[in-house]
Amino acid sequence: MTRTIRVGLGARSYDVMVGAGLIARAGELMKPLLPRGRTAVVCDETVQRLHGAALDASLKAQGITPSWIALPPGEQTKSWEGLADLSDRLLALGLDRGDVVTAFGGGVIGDLTGFAASIYKRGIDFIQIPTTLLAQVDSSVGGKTAIDTTRGKNLIGAFHQPLLVLADLGVLGTLSDREMRAGYAEVIKYGLLGDFAFFEWLEAHGAEVLRLEPEALGHGVARSIEMKAEIVGQDEKEAAARALLNLGHTFGHALESETGYGEALLHGEGVAVGCAQAFRFSAVLGHCTAQDAARAEAGIAAAGLPTRMSQVTGAPFPADRLIMHMAQDKKAESGRLTFVLAKGLGEAFVAKGVDAEAVRAFLLSEGATA
Repeated sequence: MTRTIRVGLGARSYDVMVGAGLIARAGELMKPLLPRGRTAVVCDETVQRLHGAALDASLKAQGITPSWIALPPGEQTKSWEGLADLSDRLLALGLDRGDVVTAFGGGVIGDLTGFAASIYKRGIDFIQIPTTLLAQVDSSVGGKTAIDTTRGKNLIGAFHQPLLVLADLGVLGTLSDREMRAGYAEVIKYGLLGDFAFFEWLEAHGAEVLRLEPEALGHGVARSIEMKAEIVGQDEKEAAARALLNLGHTFGHALESETGYGEALLHGEGVAVGCAQAFRFSAVLGHCTAQDAARAEAGIAAAGLPTRMSQVTGAPFPADRLIMHMAQDKKAESGRLTFVLAKGLGEAFVAKGVDAEAVRAFLLSEGATA
């Protein structure tokens, strides 16, 4: 069964389609959006090897001419150098502003391609075909595009909404267990931040999602996207409610920065640790109960995800360096730290002006070094 979720943004509204077999249908679904009958398809080399032939055949069957751009896999591609390389290769294809670029891959490819599309000749449309669980439930929806820099993650970017998102559940079977778990961190995040009933459902059925059981997987992905679509429709550019989607990200991004955006800590793993820390920090500050924090941590750990900094390669980490990374976070204002914290399970809120010394004391209690 294919489910269609609308992201309501007025004239820029678009559909997110969720179901198995969507790559085989991509040509027919994309054709109305490609008036010139061509698209540049940006992917990484792994995705092209696994799924490129299927998408290529689907597009060509509908008379669409794809021009393939394959990039090296890994977070390091989402960089200034990667952006320059992709932009030059798009220019070499002679695309104009009436053409469309297709991002075919995980979050790295989606973020990089979307950002390149946003600045290519001052803006060109793009389509997302996310191939990882994390990209399907999070990064492909909502129009956030960016690259990483040495100073932090996603600090250079733009809001640029896609024309269409095709989340083919069938491709998730090619992911490693680690990649599936990393994506699941973003799924459970939605329950923790705003839907206690969904969190309870994941406590009961999360293992089925990770085993790719069709009914559970479809519900888990669709409910996550529904929540994100609703929030994005209310607050496209993160002036208010959308900031809640960053639960766990201030802690998590700091750890990602400290570990160098590599295999030591995948983004979803950073989010997992960060969500658990956000609940524990909330309990320390008196916003939620210790029982809620323990239950949140247990729900994350049940998926085989890390919940403590000590589980991250390279630990222990210096508290002051982690705080330095947090100060670069996009939510920080006038040098004051901003966190998404919790009043309870399914009840997150934005806490501005959090005292850095309180954060430092918490990090030290969590095993960071002075």
